[in-house]
Amino acid sequence: MALINPIGRRGALGGAIGLAGATALAGKARADNPAEVKIAMMVPLSGPWARSGLLEQMGARMAIDDVNNGGGIKALGGAKMKLMEFDAGDSSEKAKDAAQRMVAQEPDLAGGFGAWLSSFTLAITEVTERAELPWLTLSYSDAITNRGFKYVFQSSPTADAQAEEIVPIIMEMAEKASGKRPTKVALVGDNSASSVSFYKPLKDHVFKNTGLTLVVDEVFTPPLSDATSIVQKLRSGKPDFVLLQSTNVGDDKLLVEKFAEFGLNAKKMPLIGGGGHWCAPELTKLTSPDNVEGVIVALADWPGKKAAEIGKRFVERTKEPWFGHDSIFAYAHVMILKEAIEQSGSAERHKVNTALHAMDMTTGPAHLFPDGRVSYDEKGRRRGAKVCIVQYHNGVPTPVFPESIATTPAFWPKTS
Repeated sequence: MALINPIGRRGALGGAIGLAGATALAGKARADNPAEVKIAMMVPLSGPWARSGLLEQMGARMAIDDVNNGGGIKALGGAKMKLMEFDAGDSSEKAKDAAQRMVAQEPDLAGGFGAWLSSFTLAITEVTERAELPWLTLSYSDAITNRGFKYVFQSSPTADAQAEEIVPIIMEMAEKASGKRPTKVALVGDNSASSVSFYKPLKDHVFKNTGLTLVVDEVFTPPLSDATSIVQKLRSGKPDFVLLQSTNVGDDKLLVEKFAEFGLNAKKMPLIGGGGHWCAPELTKLTSPDNVEGVIVALADWPGKKAAEIGKRFVERTKEPWFGHDSIFAYAHVMILKEAIEQSGSAERHKVNTALHAMDMTTGPAHLFPDGRVSYDEKGRRRGAKVCIVQYHNGVPTPVFPESIATTPAFWPKTS
């Protein structure tokens, strides 16, 4: 005789629905009153871009300690923040795989930030967007926030915006210092996503509108193995300045050493680097400080006077020589996520995302940006984000633009 289930199909279904509802309520309760709040950091901790990732890691860990030592998330009863760290590796495929593991292994994440290189960020945000996980990034490529995503927030000025800004600034700097306006430019860089995004407006209209002729156009696949042919083209083209769009310290080192070997260092041929890696302390450890002296660097953020105290503590804590682009971004992103959690009163990712979209701050983490504002537009781009410029003076990258962070005037290297 068959046994009869006294509950029946309808009762079992009702029980399953009830259990699911209870699980959802329990998850909501954990998000609204958690013992700890998890956020993710995914940066390259291995491969050619690892040095920049390690600098982000230092900034992020310091920010987490500052939050927790300051009483945690006050809106959540002092809940502590916990940083879940993930290695993006050395390729977009590895970064995407790591992102898939991250969202599977850590379903309670309130948000996250990374992955430094734009190509990596484009890959991982396909995953984080599907998981509806709020994600902040310093990556530059316009494509990151041109896809209609609702959970991606870009704190840097985009590569397109930087291309529009940097050339007129450099032209004015050169004319003011030398009395003559440049007419020839060289473009040297790799084929990563942010670099490609940067090149497009330059070639479309920026060079033409500023009266510049492109005399050298050299694009390589990173990592760079030899720069001899690049130097030969620069010697032949004789540009008034060179825009360098490499994306890692190893390639930066190779370029400046080869330039110096052929008498084309920044004291003789103005070199304009692009990106925070140009100001990684590792660069001056790997090559002679003379090779980078005078190099001008355009990047997305640099500490100003209001971040001086944080910078001092960072140097004391890490023994790094300065607090720069990669570290300040990571510190800022932890603090922005902390404020979003405070404002939403929850660690539930959708509420955190809503708070990020509604955020408009001129205090707290806003002081970590030269323009002094944290607010994101409908695309997820930070309103008011502007390019910053530093220049190596006596072996140290020193802010020269904008005025809100500048500590010394820029100088234009003498050309032969």
